[in-house]
Amino acid sequence: MTRLDPTLARLAAIALCVLGIVAVHPAAAQSWPSRPVRMVVPFAPGGATDIIARHVAQKLSERWGQSVVVENKPGAGTTIGNAEVAKAKPDGYTFLFAPTPFVISQVVYPTLPYDAQKDFAPVSLLATSPFILVVNAAFAPKSVAELVALAKAKPGSIAFASAGNGTVPHLSGELFKLRAGVDLTHVPYKGGGPAIVDLVSGQVPMMFATPIEVNQHVQSGKLRVLGTTSLERLAAFPDVPTLSESGYPNFEVLSFFGVLAPAGTPPEIVAKAAADLGAVMELADVRERFAQQSAQARVLGPGPFGEFLSREREKWADIVKRSGAKVD
Repeated sequence: MTRLDPTLARLAAIALCVLGIVAVHPAAAQSWPSRPVRMVVPFAPGGATDIIARHVAQKLSERWGQSVVVENKPGAGTTIGNAEVAKAKPDGYTFLFAPTPFVISQVVYPTLPYDAQKDFAPVSLLATSPFILVVNAAFAPKSVAELVALAKAKPGSIAFASAGNGTVPHLSGELFKLRAGVDLTHVPYKGGGPAIVDLVSGQVPMMFATPIEVNQHVQSGKLRVLGTTSLERLAAFPDVPTLSESGYPNFEVLSFFGVLAPAGTPPEIVAKAAADLGAVMELADVRERFAQQSAQARVLGPGPFGEFLSREREKWADIVKRSGAKVD
């Protein structure tokens, strides 16, 4: 019998393995999930991200016939929860409910306990939410133009609050400073709640915030909205111009909610999870739950979501570099 060349034999064995994987994956996806699935939320229970993650998890549980268990892993700007998923077995039973800090942490922290580019597989973008520029009702400017004029007349004298160094409200303020050419003083707080308390009391005059955080104070007249960071006016504030309309074209800052898996998760499972998440986001009560948190459904599959993350990372990296923003 003719003996097969060792190199050819090795290549044949590899080919058989590849064919085996290709053959097995579709079957694995069809039977998946066959046990409970973990959804890691990198924030403490009770916040906006946790609330909507639990609603999505409930709908996935109903769709899959398996429990989707939310696990809260807060701390270090979401990097603790992110690391938990990065190191998880890529078998389709662990996912990350990823908010905007997933991207921002990559550009504000000098080192991370994972490689954000290599250790995750994008599954789906679910929704985005804009920010609004709000000021205390007693603060003189009634428009973005008046605010910029005052800031230029008195450099460094106007402060803006944020939920902390390296947060989206902080970097939104830094972007505004760069685009408007003004010198504002950043005042970081330990969370959005304390910042809003001081904003309402007049201890600090302005802040970038999500509509859901400050809407009650806007309605009561304690705060006033000068602009929005979306490219189109918000239905909740139809008379408020966007910052793009206010003289700063393409000024867009969005928080987002998406789902990631550990790198190496079988692509068929990623595809099925993405399709099911898309179906969940079509449900009226899910869209309503997101809307209650000022978020609008915006579903992107694995490839487009990966491109979205890359664009967001590049945008925030540029802002951090140009502004010199740092975390504590």
